[in-house]
Amino acid sequence: MSDYSYHVDGEIVPAENATVSVRDRGFMYGDAAFETLRAYGGAVFAWDAHEARLRNTCDLLGFAEAVPDDLRERVQATLDANDLDDAYVRLSVSRGVQPGKLTPDPDVDPTVVVLVNDLPRGGVEGTTPWDDPAVVQTVKTRRTPDAATPAAAKTHNYLNGIRARLELRRAETDDFRADEALLRTFDDAVAEGATSNVFFVDSGVLKTPSEDCDILPGVTRDVVMDLAREEEFPVEPGRYEVSDLRDADEAFLTNTTWEIRPIASVDGIAVGTGPMTKLLSRLFDERVERRHYE
Repeated sequence: MSDYSYHVDGEIVPAENATVSVRDRGFMYGDAAFETLRAYGGAVFAWDAHEARLRNTCDLLGFAEAVPDDLRERVQATLDANDLDDAYVRLSVSRGVQPGKLTPDPDVDPTVVVLVNDLPRGGVEGTTPWDDPAVVQTVKTRRTPDAATPAAAKTHNYLNGIRARLELRRAETDDFRADEALLRTFDDAVAEGATSNVFFVDSGVLKTPSEDCDILPGVTRDVVMDLAREEEFPVEPGRYEVSDLRDADEAFLTNTTWEIRPIASVDGIAVGTGPMTKLLSRLFDERVERRHYE
């Protein structure tokens, strides 16, 4: 078992004792919200954006008013208990324990869990948590449409992404292994990776699928677009085909843990990094450095 301690319903407990009820609705139905966060220098990056997205998910699930106000304090207590400055953090809030029926009770006592794990230092002097640029493969699994499950909701039900990643596993050979699955909408527009947002550069324009492509609005995605606009780079969210990504001058993925990860290839077609990807990566590192290490 892990030597870490986690935060479960207001208490710091050893990992082996960090359990929730089998009747918790997060376990039974995926009726829960979560956020993946990253701590640099002992503090969470972009806390306000992550908290807002978590509370929005809880609102979409119908139990926002029950979410405690001390989420940030619980995260910080977990980092301190593990003596971690640079870490992966997962914050989960479920509807809690209720009778085993699909319709939830109106009275909610949420289950709140904070997990942490060590990550390398970030910022200008840091190292990436990934070894190489990403090999990306388009999969048959489609992004769940917003009309079925709100795209803005980051819930415990990740079957869509799991199915996409399983496709990658089945496609592995001795000579080929993909790092990320590329999901499309039902009308064939590029949506996102299984756990990432997608960007590419075409003739000096930074392009990314727009939110009407049923994507999860990523926190790191927003930071990257802000950095690009501060440099006066043209940024065009829109609807794009897989061929646009394959033919791009450069491309990269974003998420909280990877930050900015260049795409080596898409469906076996080389894409690679370039000047805009490198500059945005440097600007991201400089922002982290200023806010968390200076």
